Amino acid sequence: MSKVMFITFSLIVAILLLAGCWDVTEPQKMYYVQGVGVDYKDNEFEVYIQLVNFATVTKTEQANPQMSQTEIGKARGKTIEEAIYKLYRSVDQEVYWGHMTYILLSDDAVKNENIIAVFDTFLRFRETRYQIWVYCTEDSIDDIMLVSSILDKSPAATKLNDPQNTWKQESFIKPINLRKLVIELNEPSHEVVIPEVSINNNWKIQNKHTAETSFTGFGILSRDSFKGYIEGKFARGIMWMNGESKQGDITIPLDNTDNQFLTVDIKQLNVDVKPIIKNKQVNFEIFLNFTTILNGFKGKVSQDEVREKVARGIQKDIMTTFKEGLNMDTDIYRFAEFLYRDNVKLWKKLEQDGKIHLEMDSISKISVQINKVSPGRKEIEPITE
Repeated sequence: MSKVMFITFSLIVAILLLAGCWDVTEPQKMYYVQGVGVDYKDNEFEVYIQLVNFATVTKTEQANPQMSQTEIGKARGKTIEEAIYKLYRSVDQEVYWGHMTYILLSDDAVKNENIIAVFDTFLRFRETRYQIWVYCTEDSIDDIMLVSSILDKSPAATKLNDPQNTWKQESFIKPINLRKLVIELNEPSHEVVIPEVSINNNWKIQNKHTAETSFTGFGILSRDSFKGYIEGKFARGIMWMNGESKQGDITIPLDNTDNQFLTVDIKQLNVDVKPIIKNKQVNFEIFLNFTTILNGFKGKVSQDEVREKVARGIQKDIMTTFKEGLNMDTDIYRFAEFLYRDNVKLWKKLEQDGKIHLEMDSISKISVQINKVSPGRKEIEPITE
């Protein structure tokens, strides 16, 4: 084979190999979905799609104020798919779903009997991922989706897109993604905790309050129905029962007059739940151990006093949330799963639809062990032993 023929043959092979890329859509000719909101009104699903401008995502610093960061489209349909196809008619570029990061469900949507079908829609679609975060809300869907990040940073830096950042500093309600949601719905007690998102106006700029999102509690969803919400101080027990919690806080009184308080940081939390079986009845013992760090206060307090009051406060939080769960007929701490892992034969005898009967005295013991009471970086007035 001559040199000319070899070069010609090589060029033909290269052209044929490149031919497979000709049908790929150019990135600038696509719209990218960042989040989806789902509402249910008048027997129809109302779907909100948030499109993100990737020109504002490439950097985390303040975006160009002249450039639109996100835009929201809305359509209604008998099914989620019908509403999405109606939205396709109103866009002028191809819509790409591979960067979708969250689903936001309204109060009416989570209460709808077909809510599981909503999750199924996004799980089946080939472009979406299993790591999509799931939230519920009682506020307006579009108001929440239009909230921008503090200091007008990239839209990818908002709490809904990346809840792990705030989880590290305050582990109130653990974020949940589609994969974990499906797992928990299919394991005892077939219920799942979904973070509840609300709008607050704690931030201010140039004599004007700005909106920001906040996790205020959680909703409880089972395979058959939505049980309701647990919010604020009634939801704090869920934080202490999660062994993955990074950091939390508890405020305790320093005297009997409730005039002086001390806030304590909780770190390195470990949780263990043991089913105790007696006469074919089951109770649960809870064991917690962690480290505490004291924040600013004036006066003296003993380590024993700190340990006692922190333990008492955490025990109260756990029982308060447990009671709220019982009022909703829900196994908020997933005790049925602990029994299932420990003694599946007994679980099969006691379970009904994956759940076991629980009462207030089903928690027979809450043991709190504080490994260390740290005064922090510097002691203004030392702790007395």
